[in-house]
Amino acid sequence: MAAISYSSRCFLCCDLSFLSLDIFFFRWLCRQTLSLTLSHSRTRILTDTKTQRQTGRAAQLANIQAAQAVASIIRTTLGPRSMLKMLLDPMGSIVLTNDGHCILREVDVSHPTAKSMIELSRAQDEEVGDGTTSVIVLAAEVLGQAEPFLRQDNVHPTILVSAYTKALAQALEILEDQAIEVDVQNDSAMMKKLVESSLSTKFSSRWNDKMVEMALAAVLTVATPMSHMVPSTKENGYIGEENGGASTNGHSHRRPIASTFQEMEVDIKRYAKVEKIPGGEMDDCQVLKGVMFQKDTVHSAMRRRIENPRILLLDTPLEYKKGESQTNMEISDDQDWNTLLKLEEDFVENMCKEIIALKPDIVITEKGVSDLAQHYLAKANITAFRRLRKTDNNRVARAVGATIVSRTDEIAESDIGTQCGLFEMRKIGNDWFCYLTECRDPKACSIVLRGGSKDVLNEIERNLQDAMQVVRNVVYNPKLVCGGGAVEMAIGIALKRIGQQIKGVQSGPFQAVGEAMEVIPRTLAQNCGVNVIRTITQLRAKHASAYEEAQESGNKFRCTWGINGVTGEIVDIEELGVWEPFSVKVQTIKTAIESSCMILRIDDIVSGSKKQG
Repeated sequence: MAAISYSSRCFLCCDLSFLSLDIFFFRWLCRQTLSLTLSHSRTRILTDTKTQRQTGRAAQLANIQAAQAVASIIRTTLGPRSMLKMLLDPMGSIVLTNDGHCILREVDVSHPTAKSMIELSRAQDEEVGDGTTSVIVLAAEVLGQAEPFLRQDNVHPTILVSAYTKALAQALEILEDQAIEVDVQNDSAMMKKLVESSLSTKFSSRWNDKMVEMALAAVLTVATPMSHMVPSTKENGYIGEENGGASTNGHSHRRPIASTFQEMEVDIKRYAKVEKIPGGEMDDCQVLKGVMFQKDTVHSAMRRRIENPRILLLDTPLEYKKGESQTNMEISDDQDWNTLLKLEEDFVENMCKEIIALKPDIVITEKGVSDLAQHYLAKANITAFRRLRKTDNNRVARAVGATIVSRTDEIAESDIGTQCGLFEMRKIGNDWFCYLTECRDPKACSIVLRGGSKDVLNEIERNLQDAMQVVRNVVYNPKLVCGGGAVEMAIGIALKRIGQQIKGVQSGPFQAVGEAMEVIPRTLAQNCGVNVIRTITQLRAKHASAYEEAQESGNKFRCTWGINGVTGEIVDIEELGVWEPFSVKVQTIKTAIESSCMILRIDDIVSGSKKQG
């Protein structure tokens, strides 16, 4: 009987223990459900009901798709065989171009990542002026290479970003090995090849010779040297010896420190003005050895052609001084009125006498010129122009060696510009233009563009601006790298070989950057219409063999094989003569990879409708 009661108690205890476990699990489940409900309710309270939100992997994959969609718009505009895009802007005018930045500037997108990609193109255009299409295509490909790691391997974005950052540092070192230096002032043949490489992908490539001459002449005209002292920070006089002068790939990067160096100031935006005049032919385009502006003389009796003129620039009105506040005067005698008029005339006459005393031939002011002042200046055989823009006046001052004066009683002989060789008025169409040419050592210039229509002129101006930016970049940093996808393929091969030696989860993303670099030669081959797989495979084999030979011999890896953008054949780019500025390529790779890292770190996108009313 005792045994029966004991077993009954055992079963009863077991039932109670299971019951307590069920109660504990039920309480835990209730707490979790309540916390999830509260979190969702808090989210609904913080955000509007119309707000759309993407989090986690969904947000990251959506960002990658948006970046690839932007790149697909301009992918066909890369290379010499690029296609044109016709865009209709909000004002109803047509834009016909293959410039990546110009296309994306007119595209209206709503996705925040797509807007961020368009900002990359704008930043690239402002910084170096070229490579706007390449940076978008490369950034989208780098992001696309991250998609398998996020979707299948479930790799954390932080690991991807860390691997991408290491690959960027390594890519810049490899790029440094691929670069060569150029003498900007003396090696004119190399500079012409550089500008031809930039213009060959543009609409104006049929006028390459003319555009090359104009771009080189304009930039070298406005370039002015500046000397700076650089303090030496190494006792042995070398930079780059923190790690024994060796880079991570075993190549030395020691360069001597100079006590002084020449830095060039090239302000194209302020001192190289493009004047677009519809009509004429492309052969009529020229870079003036001086400046021009669209103005006519203030008096018909003034001279319209002067050799070796003395030019005075003013920033003051040649008319009676008006009161800054409203003034009321009561005149009771008619003589008082005549006295007031006489005071105004004396004031203007005194200003003209101060100008005439220095015997200038031309007077240009940013303000107005009264009829009385015109009379005195014409009587003294002085040609005058009024209401010239401030930017144009600064350009004239730099070209003719004059100083802009704000008060007529402070004019000195040193303020007169005497570097101009010829002044003449020319009529083009229905407008009169003032030409100040044959200047001695002008540091400013005007670029006259002629063309059949406004659309053609606008596109030629964009192409010329890109070419001038390319020359400016080389003046700043006189280094060149091979074009035609040769540099990108060399970096890609080297990164994949180096990535194979990396252990751990970062090996795959590191090699993915090298794989993404191949998008530039691949896109060039696609736009040429050749067999892409066969061409890229052959190009990859040439670079791989060059890399193996460099590793065996202990030399730095440098391979110049790339794709001829016109025929699609694999050629030696150095022999073909297709070059790109080193600074443009550095900026392209940096911007593409760094922006990809930033976009990969986004895990939450909240977008909602704006409030109505």
